[in-house]
Amino acid sequence: MQNLRFLFNKKGKRSTWIFNLVLWLASYFILLFFFAESFSPLRIDYIYTGAFIFTIIIPVFINLYVLIPLLLNKERYFIFSVLFLANLFLFTEVNKLFFNSYIDVIFPDYYFVSYHSNTTLFIIFTVFLVGTMLLKLSEDWFRLNKARNEILRIENMEIQTQLKSLKSQINPHFLFNSLNVLYSLSLEEKEETSSAILQLSHILRYVLYDTSGKMISLKKEVDLIQKYLDFQKYRYHDSADVSFEVSIENEAYELYPMLLLPLIENSFKHGIKGEIENTFVHMTLTQKKKELSFYIKNNVSENQVIKDEEYSGLGIQNIRQNLELVYPGKHTFAIEETKDSFAVTLKITTDEN
Repeated sequence: MQNLRFLFNKKGKRSTWIFNLVLWLASYFILLFFFAESFSPLRIDYIYTGAFIFTIIIPVFINLYVLIPLLLNKERYFIFSVLFLANLFLFTEVNKLFFNSYIDVIFPDYYFVSYHSNTTLFIIFTVFLVGTMLLKLSEDWFRLNKARNEILRIENMEIQTQLKSLKSQINPHFLFNSLNVLYSLSLEEKEETSSAILQLSHILRYVLYDTSGKMISLKKEVDLIQKYLDFQKYRYHDSADVSFEVSIENEAYELYPMLLLPLIENSFKHGIKGEIENTFVHMTLTQKKKELSFYIKNNVSENQVIKDEEYSGLGIQNIRQNLELVYPGKHTFAIEETKDSFAVTLKITTDEN
């Protein structure tokens, strides 16, 4: 809101001058030809129109720059209506008094006659006060809407910058773990090394290119997870219990990329260890209508002290920040830890149908 006020005030003075200049020049020439008896106005017509405009400018300014900001914009409608009518009636009478008693004193060389009845004067003043009020409210609305759109554009750019920064942290972390797997395979000179390199290249292609867009389909995210699990098979023993259950209602359901992979990385990092028996990572991904739910649980050994701070490392920290950026108020993120297991539940509600 501070940025909004800054933009609004910065452009407000210039636009107010332009608004009034255009308004009163247009009003002057419209009234000039309305008051003149021919298409060639006389000098007295110019003077009469100028004097008439002067008596209208005052109530219009009172309405635009006193009553509207102090009352109408603050939703004090009753008081605004009363003072609006009082302003209208008062200056209609001021106009009659000015032309009946004072204009001949100011311009003694001319003889002015008011051709307007009380009803006509009241209609003219009403049209000006109501018309200028509608113009001002419209001008303010367009200016405010433009300023808001500018703020939203800036905020969106800031969010995208932060997301790119978070992804730049995730990618090296993921690559580091993957290179460790390849290094282990190469030391043992296993035949699967070339297949593992190929699988890793598919994953990196996705991470580097497919996640560059704003949103991706849930199908692509599931494919990434499956490729990641296939790759991790080279790392853990066959005794490890790894499961991934998927129940998706709409594969085209869109979400922000790289939200789930950090959670899976952490579970493999802390749960699947070669020296620990009966290791497991259990995952469930469900999507129905507007809700996406992801649950992941891994083992914790008795002699492995894993604190919440450790799980709040790079992956967990990044996903928390990501969620706050892209799903503010539309997600829940819960951690459940026991002496034997560590589980995370993530639920996201979007505008998807």
